[in-house]
Amino acid sequence: MSRRDEVYVVGCGMHAFGRDESVTGMDMAERAVRAALADAGVAWEDIGYAVGGSDVSGKPDTLVGRLGLTGVPFVNVQNGCATGASTVLAVAGALRAGEATLGLAVGFDKHARGAFNASAARYGLGDWYAESGLMLTTQFFALKTRRYLHEHGVSERVLAMVAARAFRNGSVHPLAWRRKPLTEQEILDAAEVSPPLTQYMFCSPGQGAAALVLALGDRAFDLCERPVRLASLALRTRRFGSFEVFSPWLPPGPHRSPSVDAAEAAFRRAGVRPADVRVAQVQDTDSGSELIHLAETGLCGHGEQEDLLAAGDTDPTGRLPVNTDGGCLAGGEPVGASGLRQFHEVVRQLQGRAPGAQVPGGPRVGFTHVYGAPGISACSVLTV
Repeated sequence: MSRRDEVYVVGCGMHAFGRDESVTGMDMAERAVRAALADAGVAWEDIGYAVGGSDVSGKPDTLVGRLGLTGVPFVNVQNGCATGASTVLAVAGALRAGEATLGLAVGFDKHARGAFNASAARYGLGDWYAESGLMLTTQFFALKTRRYLHEHGVSERVLAMVAARAFRNGSVHPLAWRRKPLTEQEILDAAEVSPPLTQYMFCSPGQGAAALVLALGDRAFDLCERPVRLASLALRTRRFGSFEVFSPWLPPGPHRSPSVDAAEAAFRRAGVRPADVRVAQVQDTDSGSELIHLAETGLCGHGEQEDLLAAGDTDPTGRLPVNTDGGCLAGGEPVGASGLRQFHEVVRQLQGRAPGAQVPGGPRVGFTHVYGAPGISACSVLTV
């Protein structure tokens, strides 16, 4: 692919994650968009194509009433935890198809307190599945984690190591929600939610917004001193027999996660290997999910996570920095914004201007991964 067909991130903006009852979800989205436009040095009138995603907080296309009635094509996306990545996929496709040379992706949500309250019928399941307790995602992820630890000989303490690193990273990141570092022992001693996972090993439904400005080809270099190339972005759904959120079966033997398929496709298209990644974001809905996703995406082998974490390799100064902004554990998960938060952090890291802990050494290859119900994953490779 020639440079004229490549898509680059030239601006990014966020509204801090957490809880802010003084603003609506739309307010947060508008602020994130305006921050991204300012970062790119462009105006809303310059945007030729836009895509927005939200799970519960309104129709994203109505943002045009706040930003300007320019007639811009604006597509709404709702794709679970992959919503943010799906907005980027749609904008990039539109730019490559010749719809525009400058596009915008935005995601936002403002969830109520408490666990996600999903409807069984919405996922094509009967009431029996909800009555079993598995519509409560804390139950599902605990079962999946327990099985994984047993199969690969990983100790339960590694779950606390994941969370402790997340809170350390979040404590120095101005856009994170959880800003207090916790020790591994404090995390292990916290209230048990679903064994082996305690309170601080789960993320919380949250509030926030994030946005990106993307440009096609040479336009990117006219706007940005250090544009970040979207080398690849792949999205996959579950295969038959895979053990996924709201997918009510348990295969007796090996299965292939959509995260495996999405990561393999992303690395293949980008022409890089997992070993080339120098800063990564992986879905950490809970500590166990991060462990599983590190291996499923090829960033490490199954069973290697404990040694990786103990050596500090996933810290910002390690050989494979992971979730440098604290991830979902420290940031919470506003579903529509979560995937775009990952892009925001990796782009800023590759440009050497991270809001929190900066990965040293000038990283040139970044990776993002999202995973959600009912078994959908999106992975991207970003390069400078």
